[in-house]
Amino acid sequence: MTLRIRSLARASLAVLACHAAVACQKERAAERGAPPPPIESSKPGACASGGGTVKDSVSAAFFPRTAADYCVDPNSEARAFGENAPNSLDAVCTELFDGECEVYKSYGLRRVVTLRYIDGKGSPGAVNVNLSRFASAEGAYGFFTKRVVADADPAETVPAALDAGGSGALGSGIAYVWRADMVAELSYTNELEPPDQLKKSAQRALPPIAKAMGEALPGDAHLPKAVSLLPSANRLPMGVSYAAKDLLGIAGTGPGALGFYREGSERYRVFSLTRVDEDSAKDVLKTLRKMDGAKALKDTGVDAISFSLRDEESSPLVGWVVGRKGSTVVGVGDELFVLRGKPDSQAARIPEAKKLERVKAILADAK
Repeated sequence: MTLRIRSLARASLAVLACHAAVACQKERAAERGAPPPPIESSKPGACASGGGTVKDSVSAAFFPRTAADYCVDPNSEARAFGENAPNSLDAVCTELFDGECEVYKSYGLRRVVTLRYIDGKGSPGAVNVNLSRFASAEGAYGFFTKRVVADADPAETVPAALDAGGSGALGSGIAYVWRADMVAELSYTNELEPPDQLKKSAQRALPPIAKAMGEALPGDAHLPKAVSLLPSANRLPMGVSYAAKDLLGIAGTGPGALGFYREGSERYRVFSLTRVDEDSAKDVLKTLRKMDGAKALKDTGVDAISFSLRDEESSPLVGWVVGRKGSTVVGVGDELFVLRGKPDSQAARIPEAKKLERVKAILADAK
C-alpha cells in the first residue's frame, strides 16, 4: 500500500512537472513573440476565373484584370483615396506614402488607388500598384520625371525606357507609367527570391502590367510641348526633368522642361518652355534679366541674355545663355553634376559663344 501511494505521488509530481514545463515553454514563447506568419502565395490557377474585379467605379477600367501570368488579386480589395473616394487624401499620407506625401502634393495630387496583382502560376510573386491622379498633365509628368531622374545624374543611373502609356520607365523591381494626369507606380515583391532572381522576375512581371495599364489609362499620351522642343540628339537616355512651376527654381519662369546632354567629353543642360503668346515669353526674359550678373547679348540675331545661377550657397555657379523666338524660350547651361566638388576657378565650363550657338540652333528648329 505504501509503495502504491509513493508511486502515485511520483506520477502526480511528474504530471505537475510536465504541466509546469509546458507552461514555461508557452511563457517563453510569449516572451519571444509569436512566430511570423507563413509567406502568402497565390495558388496555381488563381487567375483562371479572370482575376479579381475593382469595385472603385472611377478607376475600374484603368486596371486590366489580367496581364500575362498575373491578375488582380481576387482576395484583396482596391483602396481609393481623395476625390470621389471613401478615404481622405490625408489618410493616404499616413497609410501609404508616409514621409513622401508632401512630394506628391507639391505636384497637385488629387486621388490615389492602390491594389495588388498576383502570380497565376502560384508563386509568392506580387505586383503592388499605386495609381495617382494629379490636378494637371504637367503636374503628373513632373512627378513622373521626379521619380525617374530624381536628383541623380542621368549619366550614372536611371531606369530604362519602357514603351507604356505616354512615357514609361523600368527600374530594378519597379516601373513607372505616365499618361495625361495620371502616374502608375508598380513594384514587384517576392520574399522567397534572392536579389538577383528578384530583379529577373521583376523584369518579366512588370512590363506586361505596365503596358496594359498604359493602354487602358484615358487622356492624351503626348508629352508636354516644352519636352518636344528639347533636342533629341546627344540627350542622355531618360534624361528629362519637368518643372510644373518655377523652372530652374526661379519664381516667375513658370513650367518647363530640362534636358541632360553629353556631346563627346562635354556635358551640358538645355531648358525649354513655351508660353501662350510672345508677350508672355518676353516676360520670362524680363524675369531672368533680374538675376545677378545678367546681361543682354547684342548682335546675336535673337533676343538673348546670359546669367549665372547657384542652386544653393554651397553650389558652384552655373552659367546660362537664354534666347527667345516668338513664344518659345530656350536656355543652354553648364552641367551642375560636372561642376560639383570643383572650385569655380578650375571648373570646366562651356564657352558662352558655344552656348549661344546651341541656343540659336534649337530656336531655328522650334515651330
